[in-house]
Amino acid sequence: MENFTLIGLLAATCTTCSFVPQVIHILRTGNVDGISLMMYSVFTIGVALWLVYGLILGDIPVILANVVTLVLASMVLILTLAKRRKSKQMNKSDYSSL
Repeated sequence: MENFTLIGLLAATCTTCSFVPQVIHILRTGNVDGISLMMYSVFTIGVALWLVYGLILGDIPVILANVVTLVLASMVLILTLAKRRKSKQMNKSDYSSL
């Protein structure tokens, strides 16, 4: 394995693993108050495009990092949307009982 590939894999591991604490926090607490839907939407699209770029080049570190990051960022986005939708539905039911 070339040194450049090793550096790429190490960089990919660091940046990809940075999303794991956010996913765990949401799954444990259900708290999505600080999550920006716009940021995660744009970021997720960007990661998907990086994945396509990596696939075109056949660059293993770019492909691996972006597959995992796409899954993790999508989880944050989906969990945030689901929690906020559920919260809105609960708030509506609170008012309907008045």
